[in-house]
Amino acid sequence: MRIQLHKPIVFFDLETTGVNITTDRIVEISVVKVFPNGEEMRKTYRINPEMPIPPQATAVHGISDADVAECPKFKQKAKELVEIFSDADIAGYNSNKFDVPLLAEEFIRAGVDFDLKKRNFVDVMSIFMKKEPRNLSAAYKFYCNGDLENAHSANADTEATYEVFKAQVERYGDIGNDISEISKFSSYNNNADFMGRLIYDADHRVVINFGKYKGMLLTDVFKRDSAYYDWMMKGEFPLYTKKILTDEYMKFKMESKK
Repeated sequence: MRIQLHKPIVFFDLETTGVNITTDRIVEISVVKVFPNGEEMRKTYRINPEMPIPPQATAVHGISDADVAECPKFKQKAKELVEIFSDADIAGYNSNKFDVPLLAEEFIRAGVDFDLKKRNFVDVMSIFMKKEPRNLSAAYKFYCNGDLENAHSANADTEATYEVFKAQVERYGDIGNDISEISKFSSYNNNADFMGRLIYDADHRVVINFGKYKGMLLTDVFKRDSAYYDWMMKGEFPLYTKKILTDEYMKFKMESKK
């Protein structure tokens, strides 16, 4: 079954200084952009994270401080990356929970107003875990009948993710071949932010998805607890979560004045 594309889709993978969305940074990003006419574009960027790369991170992806010392900072490549992502849907492996939220953080830190939410997201790991629970190497072995070489390099992982995705579309006819259908299948929650701290209900209203107010409408929390907004803004939440929170708070304040 051929993948049905109405617009381009970008497969991407990040190598980073660690796994903390709010504090860690990108050291490498690799993309495969697939166009509706079948053309493909590939790029890999090494990034100076402006912080030391911990030895345990280097042990995973093999990138050291010396490797990125002369590389551009993310903000120097941000506009070029926006051009790649701006007209496209987005796919990756565990991307909905890690790569996309971290990329969003980097764009905000770079001062680039780029809303990643206005597109379909396909998480190849989500499809895999729902159909054949394992990791990327096992997925590549299962779907592509091969061994994944150079695992944990952004380029190898991105290429493998793309190949696995094509095989999944061929194997599972019930997930569809339209990106919007596949995006819905690979999603776990209807997140308002990328980390799932805020989610949408059936009426597209924002709901708290953690802590003592879990399950409550955000507007009801604003009415009940006037300090909640300030608490979240001062807390260690991702910048994108705070952006959505602020947007909703401004709407709430405007409605309250009517």
